Amino acid sequence: MVTGATRGIGRAIAVAFARAGFDVVIPGRTVHEGEGRVPPRIRQAENTELQVAGSLESTAAEITAAGTEPLAIPMDLIDQGSVVAAAAQALRTFGRVDVLVNNAIAHLPGSHDALAALDTATVDAAMRANFTHQLLLVQRVLPSMVERGSGVIVNVYSGSATTDPPSPPDAGGWGLAYSASKAAFGRIAGAINAEYRGRGVRAFNLDPGFVVTEAATARGGTAAIAEHGFDTTSPQTAAAAAVYLASSRDVDRLLGKVIWAPRLLADRDIAYRP
Repeated sequence: MVTGATRGIGRAIAVAFARAGFDVVIPGRTVHEGEGRVPPRIRQAENTELQVAGSLESTAAEITAAGTEPLAIPMDLIDQGSVVAAAAQALRTFGRVDVLVNNAIAHLPGSHDALAALDTATVDAAMRANFTHQLLLVQRVLPSMVERGSGVIVNVYSGSATTDPPSPPDAGGWGLAYSASKAAFGRIAGAINAEYRGRGVRAFNLDPGFVVTEAATARGGTAAIAEHGFDTTSPQTAAAAAVYLASSRDVDRLLGKVIWAPRLLADRDIAYRP
């Protein structure tokens, strides 16, 4: 189950798991191609949404072409009911979830506003979407893993959770509401390992690196981030790392660490093979 699989990192991860032989549940916001919309990086008076490529139907077609079964489910992290329904539908259809990849992220309008301009309602909404509702999805999937005595959860982490922004949000930095919600999200894996590792469930924080996705390109600001020394990586790098974490037996040494995908692939001599 790979959330946010309509485009970018999530799509690459979902397709990589399909090529590794997994049936893949793909929850996401954009159902049909051409419907994708994201808010601008910095809030604008007109609140104009930006069109982006990618959809559940396109990702599902790639999974089918890989020879496994996709299950596309409309889900929006902002909507708690849709998160609960996605977990329920996945379990009804397949009976279990072997691997959960929490990749989806809610970039809410205003979550990258400057500190003095932050609306606390936006902060609360970002925390609910990016921490509370992600936790809720984990809670719904965990019992099936515990019942079988095995399961892997990969949380797609962000360097913004622990790295200070290099500049203000409008000059290549990131907003406090976004980074704080990702920092809270980053604590979920440790709690899972402390409570469920002895019952066969392992959780990892996977940092994909600085990936310029379709949504990031549409929002802008990526060039300024790169100018501050952040090297770009591809979605496929994160995809290969996620499949390795879910499939290899030699990963317990990585528990409790933030795993940087490019370094993992280099250290283990892993290549992404389309």
